[in-house]
Amino acid sequence: QLQVVESGGGLVQPGGSMRLSCATSGFTMANYAMAWFRQAPGKEREGVSCINSRARTVYVDSVKGRFTISRDNAKGTMYLQMNSLRPEDTAVYFCNAQSVITPSTTYWGQGTQVTVSS
Repeated sequence: QLQVVESGGGLVQPGGSMRLSCATSGFTMANYAMAWFRQAPGKEREGVSCINSRARTVYVDSVKGRFTISRDNAKGTMYLQMNSLRPEDTAVYFCNAQSVITPSTTYWGQGTQVTVSS
């Protein structure tokens, strides 16, 4: 059964840290570029970070130096380590998987809420 499931969200104080996980099943994650997106209330969904099948990473400017994306193909899991969190990082975070063989094949998770507030 194909699944993409995010976990690890919750409430954290400004300056705190949190690690999100994206667990996949039903497909070979090694053959997919993986990415994290987020959507804040009233805003469009934006790309946060991506990691390709060779573990090359890209970050949006607003999270550079604070967030770290990684993947463990053997476990079929992707991670997002978030440090020095800010209130503006509050959003629903989504995991995305895009096939490197057939790029039109993409999968989304249901999202996990991250709230940064004191």
